[in-house]
Amino acid sequence: MKDISIITATYNSAAHIESCLASVVGQEQQPYEYLIIDGGSNDATIEIVRSYQKHYKFIKLISEKDQGIYDALNKGVKHATGEIIGFVHSDDLLADKQILSTITEAFQQQPVDGVFGDLDYVNQEDTSKIIRKWRSQPFHSQLIKKGWMPAHPTLFLKKAVYDKHGQFDMTYKIAADYEFMLRVLSDSSLTFSYVPKVFTKMRVGGASNRSLINIIQKSKEDWRAIKKHKVGSIWTLVLKNTSKLKQFF
Repeated sequence: MKDISIITATYNSAAHIESCLASVVGQEQQPYEYLIIDGGSNDATIEIVRSYQKHYKFIKLISEKDQGIYDALNKGVKHATGEIIGFVHSDDLLADKQILSTITEAFQQQPVDGVFGDLDYVNQEDTSKIIRKWRSQPFHSQLIKKGWMPAHPTLFLKKAVYDKHGQFDMTYKIAADYEFMLRVLSDSSLTFSYVPKVFTKMRVGGASNRSLINIIQKSKEDWRAIKKHKVGSIWTLVLKNTSKLKQFF
């Protein structure tokens, strides 16, 4: 069995943190550890997490001021001790009770460095209502130039990948996850397995698409990452954005 560390970054996340927690602790194969990295919440977030800690000893809570979500995720990676690391954001939830066992099985079937799946964007209040469907595909390096990426919340990587490639670059305010995936997926020595199954339900309204200003900023950061890693051209950015239109149909 592969040991999985799950990381959730929180900050005043009381509205949805309980459904997130329940989706993780309710897994048939529970995580080796569940790290909650809180940015100093002043709502009921800490109280809710501690109520779960009483029943699940693998939940570890760190609460202190940070510099935003990527700082929190970096802190989680630093403290993680499992062989595999995955993220479940505070507004998200694992799609069913077999997700972690499915991921473990994928790692055991072949010697891969990462496993990813599909993602559903869902209604804020009714998570059974699907707004968009992000369906991935088996990975090959040319897909990067076409603007393709797996959905980051579905990407589970061996800790050794973080040891090799470092953490999220905090000079990116919105697109640090994209830059990190470019860094990792461009490494030809690493291998990845795609599982055609919805791993994650993500509530709509994330930071990257919350406003026109954020969309513009994310596009600028995406372009900066594309140029940094020399993985394509301006068409890579265009295709990255336009390819998402089919997720609505």
